[in-house]
Amino acid sequence: MAGSWWMCCRRFSSGFTTSGLFDTLRCFRGSSGYYSASSTGRTSWSSAPRKERRPLFPARIHSKALNLRPSVIRHRCRSLHPTLQSCSCRATHSDAKLRDPFTLAQKDLTSLYDDIKKELFVAKTELKYLCDYYFDGRGKAIRPIIVVLMARAMNIHSNRAGDLLPGQRTIAMISEMIHTASLVHDDVIDRSDERRGKRSINDVWGEKKAILAGDFILSAATMALARIGNSTVVKVLSHVIEDLVRGEFMQLGSKENEDERFKHYLEKTYKKTASLMAHSCKAVSILVNSDPEVHEIAYQYGKNVGIAFQLVDDVLDFTSGAEQLGKPAAADLKLGLATGPVLFACQQFPELHAMIMRRFSSKGDVDRAWQYVLQSDGVHQTTYLARRYCEEAIRQISRLQPSPERDALIRLTEIVLSRDK
Repeated sequence: MAGSWWMCCRRFSSGFTTSGLFDTLRCFRGSSGYYSASSTGRTSWSSAPRKERRPLFPARIHSKALNLRPSVIRHRCRSLHPTLQSCSCRATHSDAKLRDPFTLAQKDLTSLYDDIKKELFVAKTELKYLCDYYFDGRGKAIRPIIVVLMARAMNIHSNRAGDLLPGQRTIAMISEMIHTASLVHDDVIDRSDERRGKRSINDVWGEKKAILAGDFILSAATMALARIGNSTVVKVLSHVIEDLVRGEFMQLGSKENEDERFKHYLEKTYKKTASLMAHSCKAVSILVNSDPEVHEIAYQYGKNVGIAFQLVDDVLDFTSGAEQLGKPAAADLKLGLATGPVLFACQQFPELHAMIMRRFSSKGDVDRAWQYVLQSDGVHQTTYLARRYCEEAIRQISRLQPSPERDALIRLTEIVLSRDK
């Protein structure tokens, strides 16, 4: 394996493959081992002494992964920290005035939820109320925002007016509908009793009606997709539903081997979260441009931002509860899920391996795993990995023609990294 830092970045910039992501992670692991607690902009969680790090990969591979002295590695990790202004991707557009993505997308999103509710029109009052329940404007709407901005950036790149085409706006609606349907089904699987600050659908109406409501939302999304009338777009977005199902099945299992476990985690993250963003971005580009290379730019941006978004979500499961609630949230641990912070912590605390395999089901597992994560650098390693995905998203989107929407998509990567909920 090539040892230089730039070769690691080169592998990272190639298309999404399981092996490509995993090879890249090997390089990241070698470089980010000195990534300090202060470099994430959050206070250190624990002053407890740390155990000697056990490499995630065999020593013979780990030692060849990166030919840099520790002092150089520490310097480079620190240089990546404060903001994305310090990364080479950001330097390519340092003269651009980055725009607020929410302000730019607001015009096209004003009536988004009202239009979604029209798509969900049904005579039966109870079913309509169930379907409308989550479309109350309380969600982050991050997916339709990305789709709207990508569509307008692509229109300008393709020498068109920046305004959305009707089909592009429909795709923005579809992205939120598919996402919401998946949340309804996830809450049933996870037996969650709360969503977006209120009782979940399954908690209020029961699991059977919740499943039917999720199915109905999904069916309405597919009908809207069919009306776009573009077979290529239909084919692209159909991948999303397949990935969501496959990702949910992946989440039900785990891997014995640590190498396979992290690969499994990243692939599941792509399928459950990033696929929808990636394919929605690609779909809006197809409607205005026939160049496959341009489609790939849109796809790669959505994929990398999507993975980073979920990595930050996994970090917040450990940090937001402690910072905002005064107690750990540990929702993923309680569901038996080993996310990035846990997998990184497992290198320093091998005791986590057995807990991961039994999905934290024994008494005291959740609390012990929580403490191990806080005493490790798992949170910081996962944050660093998310930053690397955002840097790749910036590199991709910077290939488009300059526009306020393109710059807003760049700004959005910073928002993804810095959010606290």
